[in-house]
Amino acid sequence: MLTFWRVFQLQIFYHARLREAASLEKHVLLKKLRDALESLKGRVAGRNKDDVQEAIAMVESLAVQLTQREGELIQEKAEVKKLTNFLKQASADAKKLVDEERAFARSEIDNARAAVQRVEEALQEHERMSRASGKQDLEQLMKEVQEARRIKMLHQPSKVMDMEYELRALRAQLEEKSRHYLRLQKELARTKKGEENIPHLYELEGTEALGSYLQIQPCSDNAHELLKCSIQWYRVSPEGAKKELISGASKSVYAPDPFDVGRTLQVDIISESLQITLSTTGPIDPAAGLGTYVEALVRKHDTEFNVVVTQINGSHHPNESIHLLHVGKMRMKLCKGKTTIAKEYYSSSMQLCGVRGGGNAAAQALFWQPKQGLSFVLAFESVRERNAAIMLARRFAFDCNIILAGPDHIAPIEK
Repeated sequence: MLTFWRVFQLQIFYHARLREAASLEKHVLLKKLRDALESLKGRVAGRNKDDVQEAIAMVESLAVQLTQREGELIQEKAEVKKLTNFLKQASADAKKLVDEERAFARSEIDNARAAVQRVEEALQEHERMSRASGKQDLEQLMKEVQEARRIKMLHQPSKVMDMEYELRALRAQLEEKSRHYLRLQKELARTKKGEENIPHLYELEGTEALGSYLQIQPCSDNAHELLKCSIQWYRVSPEGAKKELISGASKSVYAPDPFDVGRTLQVDIISESLQITLSTTGPIDPAAGLGTYVEALVRKHDTEFNVVVTQINGSHHPNESIHLLHVGKMRMKLCKGKTTIAKEYYSSSMQLCGVRGGGNAAAQALFWQPKQGLSFVLAFESVRERNAAIMLARRFAFDCNIILAGPDHIAPIEK
């Protein structure tokens, strides 16, 4: 049996050895520990010697396990490196594909914009020529034009129809390319965030440009019904520092307003168990040629738009007769025939914005409140005229030191 003093000396010896081995590698440490135990084995006898022998066996087993573990780590490191190289290659291939698709889509969009610009220039040239020849006999000119159209349709009806079909096909292809481009952007953004394997319940569909509309679409069987969710749209400044609540925009469909151009749109979908925020892939693009069209209208003292009144003071208006909306430099006026429905000068109580909600027709309608207690929802003949009317009225109002905004305009929310 070991004496107390001998045990104390052994403990001191072990502690000194351990301090000496603290800076050594694991294998060296195990070897030194085994040598120390072998040395101790020769100094003890009886049961203590058996304990030392058992400790030596445990150290040898630990050395074997350490060797095996290091081998496994080396193999895992090789597998991780291989996977990293694969992911890098996949990311490079995806980026190359996105760049190619983006370049192709931009080329298609530029070609379409150039075509629209040529048509607008031709229309403006035609308008100038019409004014220059205004002294001619109007009735004779109308007869000649009608006769020319009749002869053209008699001799080239198929050519005209073919051109119309070709234009429709080109528009459809451009829209499909734009949707494909947006899908690729969203997939790339999710890949960068590491969310490609995370299931998404909803997504935004639609062209992210003025003149279109965005719609929330469920993309999973686990998505809650939108009618049972709370929805709110926001516009975010280009630098992303502030976002502004769009009052009244609480539907699953939202048509961008000219005020949204250059800003990113976000929408919150809130249910009892979750809150999801969706965002456009980038700022809302302007409508091609709209700025030039508005600049031409600014030079006029008064511009008329054909509209249909769909709501008065929030109530449905069943009469779908054509009205005239006059946008002038000092005031706006709504008429039906010779009857004036509303006429107001630009003021701080006047409100004007795109309709916030309303399905697919939202892109062609606007909300106008001439004064407190009187409001209209007006539907235009085209998306172009709706946006032109908003931009023109805001331009004239700004010249009168008035800022036209939507209902209950709210200041930006600090993030």
